[in-house]
Amino acid sequence: MTTRTILLVAGGTGGHLFPAAALAQELARRGFAVELATDERAEQYGNDFPARAVYKVPSATFTSRSPLAVATTLGRLAKGFIQARRLLEMVQPLVVIGFGGYPTLPPIMAARSLGIPTMIHEQNAVMGRANRFLSRFADAIALSFTPTKRLRRSAEGRARLTGNPVRDTVLSYRNVAYTPPEAAGRLLLLVFGGSQGAHFFSEVLPPALEMMPSPFRWRLTVVQQVRQEDLAAVREAYKEANIAAHLAPFFRDMPERIANAHLVIARSGASTVAELTAIGRPGLLVPLPHALDNDQLENAMRFQEAGGGWCMRQSELTPERLSEELARLLGAPGILAQAAAKSKAMASTEAVKKLAGLAEDLAGPEE
Repeated sequence: MTTRTILLVAGGTGGHLFPAAALAQELARRGFAVELATDERAEQYGNDFPARAVYKVPSATFTSRSPLAVATTLGRLAKGFIQARRLLEMVQPLVVIGFGGYPTLPPIMAARSLGIPTMIHEQNAVMGRANRFLSRFADAIALSFTPTKRLRRSAEGRARLTGNPVRDTVLSYRNVAYTPPEAAGRLLLLVFGGSQGAHFFSEVLPPALEMMPSPFRWRLTVVQQVRQEDLAAVREAYKEANIAAHLAPFFRDMPERIANAHLVIARSGASTVAELTAIGRPGLLVPLPHALDNDQLENAMRFQEAGGGWCMRQSELTPERLSEELARLLGAPGILAQAAAKSKAMASTEAVKKLAGLAEDLAGPEE
């Protein structure tokens, strides 16, 4: 029997790779062989990616409008296109599915040039720039939010709402009930920010928690993602404040830590919101400022409007204000429990099945 292969392509960040991994798991259950094309950044995630093979395809982002920078970027994208065509001729996938980021451009465009069906998935409430460009050509477009801002009108007829899929390890904690903090009991606070957000939290969290009244500080246990270069300073700050803290640059058991938390403080990337809602935990979200298209702000506002948590802008987030807000929330178990329930109600638990169904439709029946 001929192997039915689907190629997934994604930028090398968790926000792109995690939903791709969720789809890979579901496609494998449906009898497909899955392979991945990504970039160099994926190494911290890619070793665990559920694919038969992982390829790296050259790509580049338009970071400057200078003629030299644009020419360099176009040259690298052209190189990526040539390599992607060779890869597709070798792999012969039935479908190529992109999950956003500029590394998806060469493989999706190469697939189009070879007549291979394509689909793109947008995780955010705002269509990203690479996906916005590719939406002109993709045969199907999967969305996580409705409405999705900046979706081309010409692409609306090919768009379907699927939601943002989460990995099996995340869904395995969906039935773990939220337990609000007990009077005088431990307060478990989980803090993470990804590669671009961790440094800000390292600066603002220790002084904010140190300002909290003693009864709160004594009860706190903080689990925080901290960049390697900040570890020593943050560890010393928590030690001086007499706050129990577990710090690391990366947590491989993040779904379990989300499930155990009374409150999560995080950025508002699409995968963060998807995992919070899949497990059903309240979040205090701080969108990454200056993010392209304000996608994180849109994600956080949708989360807040649904009642799953709170959105606080970084420009307004002083240690004093954060300390006051944390005292208010951690001192109100009922508010946290209500937010946890509304967070859980937001989840698109069928997202991966809907997405896999679209992929199967594009792949066509077995011969």
